[in-house]
Amino acid sequence: MDTIRVAVVGVGSFGRNHARVYHDLQNAPAGDGPRVELAAVVDASLERAEAIAREFNCRAYTSLEKLLAGERELTAASVCVPTVAHLEVARTMLNMGVDVLIEKPVAATVAEADELIALAAKQKRIAQVGHLERFNPAVIATYPVITKPMFFEVHRLSVFTPRSLDVDVVLDLMIHDLDVVLSLVKSPVKEIRAVGLPVLTNKVDIANVRVEFESGCIANFTASRVSTERVRKVRFFQPRQYVSIDYARQDVFVLTVNDPRAQSPAGFAIPGVAPSKPAVKQEEPLRAELRSFLHAVATREKPAVTLEEGRGALALALDILKSIDSHNERAGLNTL
Repeated sequence: MDTIRVAVVGVGSFGRNHARVYHDLQNAPAGDGPRVELAAVVDASLERAEAIAREFNCRAYTSLEKLLAGERELTAASVCVPTVAHLEVARTMLNMGVDVLIEKPVAATVAEADELIALAAKQKRIAQVGHLERFNPAVIATYPVITKPMFFEVHRLSVFTPRSLDVDVVLDLMIHDLDVVLSLVKSPVKEIRAVGLPVLTNKVDIANVRVEFESGCIANFTASRVSTERVRKVRFFQPRQYVSIDYARQDVFVLTVNDPRAQSPAGFAIPGVAPSKPAVKQEEPLRAELRSFLHAVATREKPAVTLEEGRGALALALDILKSIDSHNERAGLNTL
């Protein structure tokens, strides 16, 4: 394939990062993935679009119509607009023959996700969902360790920021972990029990969820955007093993139960239990994600995170919000 010409639609804080990474990849040494050119950025704010365009040496547009009229050889695009506009923007790009990476959550509703799945198939376009933590080096290093995970404890805590307040914390933060756990467990959901509360906004700002899978695995999730600290960790147990993933440190720690007669490493206090740390290749997750997307565009291979997987994470998140609403109704919280 010739150079992949990309645009970023929506250049708020995260869309700007997409533009930054595409620009960096554009200037990367030959051989580091497909050749890419950041052609343009789009934002309803002309001032913002022009500022990002100057920073990363590309053209600025204020609408999709102007973008598609001005960039007739566009190959791919990152869709980084608010979730409610994902369907409209992605649909327009797919119908124009442009491959898309759609930020999470993939859409506002499951029906919209289904429409995108059908449209991408009809137009034979690459469509990837931006579940960033799938590309965290610590998560990538964990997949070879997986046998039969049976119990998860997941915490994602963040200090309050005025970003992404158009969605609940489940769709804003927890959905990262829902997607990762779904990719590790690979089992249908059997039961959901959840509680969540608004604290600083009129949407759910803190939530705790217990999910049981058909495999028998149990996963407890806690997500908060009103914490005094930042925590992003997954811990899980599987037969004869405990695994801890630290997203922020890009680190994995494993404890494996060996023969009780075996000698543990010097200085380790639990007989018959051997600690280890899988090798982790450090990389910015967004760079890994966009390189993966560009590879799929160039080769026409199935993307690393498909629309169907994005739909699965979205469906689980929306079911969790229904469970939260049901709990709050029973507890009389909806009247407070």
